[in-house]
Amino acid sequence: MPQAINSGLHPMYELFFENINKKVALTEADKAVIKTYLTPKKVRRKQYLLQEGDVCKNIIFVEKGALREYSLDESGREHILQFALEGWAISDLYSFLTGEPATYAIDAIEDSELVLIGKSAHEELLVKCRAYETFTRLNITGAYLAMQKRLTSTTSASLEERYEAFVALYPHIAERVPQHMIASYLGLTPETLSRVRKRISQNK
Repeated sequence: MPQAINSGLHPMYELFFENINKKVALTEADKAVIKTYLTPKKVRRKQYLLQEGDVCKNIIFVEKGALREYSLDESGREHILQFALEGWAISDLYSFLTGEPATYAIDAIEDSELVLIGKSAHEELLVKCRAYETFTRLNITGAYLAMQKRLTSTTSASLEERYEAFVALYPHIAERVPQHMIASYLGLTPETLSRVRKRISQNK
């Protein structure tokens, strides 16, 4: 059974370890090793953690608040790849792993408290801590499956079905994130999303 979180941990690390414990049983020795590689960070709403074209240097875990990862097209329109609320991780993983310039930006939707793991720390932990390696593998697998499911929905589901599936799967995001950002995530204009929500409301 996973052990209880050590009350002596930095308070910003508690949710981080709770979420690892949901997938992998951590020993106190595991936590002692991992916490030496963690960096706490607080950011304000709209503050950038990564800008497009920079190299992504961290995996970011959200202890409190909300972040988004997005790109801008040539017309300046936002395309949101993902959101991250409490207990979630976010990064431009391709840039992080390869050292290539990021194709996405990451900023804060709300004032947020975060835990960062840098590239060298991540690589050392993969070698030193088997529990962290397992957790990382499970997270990457889960993210891939979620992305595949999202792409399938985009090509096969109606607009109403896509929005209702989003709200059912991510109710906390739907409650906290502005509608124009949800529209961007779903690949819609705000006006189209407004019409979709109106049709759903009328059909109830």
